[in-house]
Amino acid sequence: MIRKLNSWKNLLIPGVGLKRWLVLIFLGITLLAFGLAVIVLDFYRNAPETWWLPALATASLRWLPRPLRVVIFGGIGLSLLLVGLFELNRALIKPFIRPGKSVVNTLLLHHQRERGPKIVAVGGGHGLSTLLRGLKGFTNNLTAVVTVADDGGSSGILRKELGILPPGDIRNCLAALSDDEEMLGQLFQYRFAENSGFQGHSFGNLFISVLAELTGSFEQAVAESGRVLAVHGQVLPSTLHDVTLQADVILPDTIHEVRVHGESKIPESTGLIRRVWLEPNNPPAFPKVIQAILQAEIIVVGPGSLFTSILPNLLVPDLSEAVRASRALKIYVCNIATQHGETDGFQCADHIRVIENHIGSQMFDVILCNNNYQGELPKGVDWVKIETELMDNYPVSVEDLVDLQYPYRHDGQKLSRIILELFQEKTGPLVES
Repeated sequence: MIRKLNSWKNLLIPGVGLKRWLVLIFLGITLLAFGLAVIVLDFYRNAPETWWLPALATASLRWLPRPLRVVIFGGIGLSLLLVGLFELNRALIKPFIRPGKSVVNTLLLHHQRERGPKIVAVGGGHGLSTLLRGLKGFTNNLTAVVTVADDGGSSGILRKELGILPPGDIRNCLAALSDDEEMLGQLFQYRFAENSGFQGHSFGNLFISVLAELTGSFEQAVAESGRVLAVHGQVLPSTLHDVTLQADVILPDTIHEVRVHGESKIPESTGLIRRVWLEPNNPPAFPKVIQAILQAEIIVVGPGSLFTSILPNLLVPDLSEAVRASRALKIYVCNIATQHGETDGFQCADHIRVIENHIGSQMFDVILCNNNYQGELPKGVDWVKIETELMDNYPVSVEDLVDLQYPYRHDGQKLSRIILELFQEKTGPLVES
């Protein structure tokens, strides 16, 4: 009983969006009741004396003082009204409520997320998916911008055979943003066995590919996939052009340089990556991406593979210029650990140096780095640490961002809370209006 009363009390919390309509309903019912009362009183006073008038007088509690009768009938009417409204609302939105969640809490959370900051997250791979899983608990105004340079695995096969953009990173982000990640998200991520007729393809990749064929548009296929997964927010490719990632790599223990073609082959080159670029080298950005970036309040770049997930997005000239021109808070999230074949031996300053060498300086307002180095890393992987040089030359925020289960990865909840705290430091507390 107490739990139900507390739930009802939550209806008055600012941001639920119910109070204005409750007042309107009460006003309408009051006027309707007043009109009915006039009719009943007129009938009661002017009706001829019959046997049922004493019974009516008894039911109307005429022997009690008028104020007490008002309290009794008003209390009964208000109780019936509240119970009816509550049960009606619960019946209407029951299909959209997860087990164990109350109606009021679901409504409150929905309105809080609807009023959350507009965030654009740029990257790809598991790092971006982890970030999105954390951010979706705070806002529905999310845009994930992912690279379309992937040419390996299932995405590479579909790209080559069907001529579509690689759906892999987009699929991961859609699954991460899904409201029903336990079932639909797992379905999208399901991968067929290598010895099956589907050659290790994931169900989500095939689903997006079929939708692209049916709708005649890759971006429309992504949008429809988002509706199927009940995604709040959007996932956008950085460009709609068929681009290939190229790299110049210095071979180990030599001064010789080789050129590597294809995103999937770059980490396998086992050398020092000197630079990467896109072919064609000036692809136009997807217009919706530019629009989202210019409207954003927060832009987060990373975490993710530096050369094969983050830079392929920033190397789209229109996109990087939009980020630079945006008035949003721009945060770069540095990786927690090195990545074999890409960032061996890198520290935080090395990540920033590589980005600035490719797209210029003065891109970010804050560099967010991890300072928790506890936990066991896989063989050949080292912590990415912070140098004094970085602290002296850039605005750096240092926090514990580690996922305790997988120390080489970010914890999505920790990372999201820190990002929103940095935003509040800039704008002040988020106050519900």
